[in-house]
Amino acid sequence: MVRIAVLVSGGGTNLQALLDAQARGTLQNGSIAAVLSSRPDAYALERARAAGIPGYVVARKDFPSNREMTLALVRQLKELRIGLVVLAGFLHILTEEMVQAYPNAILNVHPALIPSFCGAGYYGLHVHERALAYGVKITGATVHFVNEEPDGGPIVLQKAVQVLEGDTPELLQRRVMEQAEWVILPRAVSLFCQGRLRVEGRHVTILEEETP
Repeated sequence: MVRIAVLVSGGGTNLQALLDAQARGTLQNGSIAAVLSSRPDAYALERARAAGIPGYVVARKDFPSNREMTLALVRQLKELRIGLVVLAGFLHILTEEMVQAYPNAILNVHPALIPSFCGAGYYGLHVHERALAYGVKITGATVHFVNEEPDGGPIVLQKAVQVLEGDTPELLQRRVMEQAEWVILPRAVSLFCQGRLRVEGRHVTILEEETP
């Protein structure tokens, strides 16, 4: 059973999707062992508490740099014997020490179809503002492995979502969450925990499920 830690900074809607998948039994061979927040007031910690999952605060403001915060996170994750790290609305850039500690074992969900609208400065509502400003007809979400390049790791899953006439960034954000993020993030986590993701360079292969 793979022990999973979910890193959060805010409301925790993607965390809730993972908690719901675990409750349904669709998070195969994985168990959410901890939720780590960069903010003590993040509502995601309330979601963790309601589900009986231990919550920890590693607050960015308590450290002089992202590197010091990253090192503290790595120490906490190792103490908890974590096998998979999931970034679910974690709003801070982690330094290379995290990737070195968990190579091909960190998953992130991004609210666009990478390589569109990704990289430095593309997070949260800003992604949807840029997509609408550009005039795209299709957007979506991506789950990818994390490497040293922001949003640059190997892609695991993507799901497209239609942009509708009259969309605001808020409306589009909600639709992308409901139709894409909350679908593909639990699936990617489950595939990892089942050992069905093989990474070769920038490519991820989903292995067929073994028949009994």
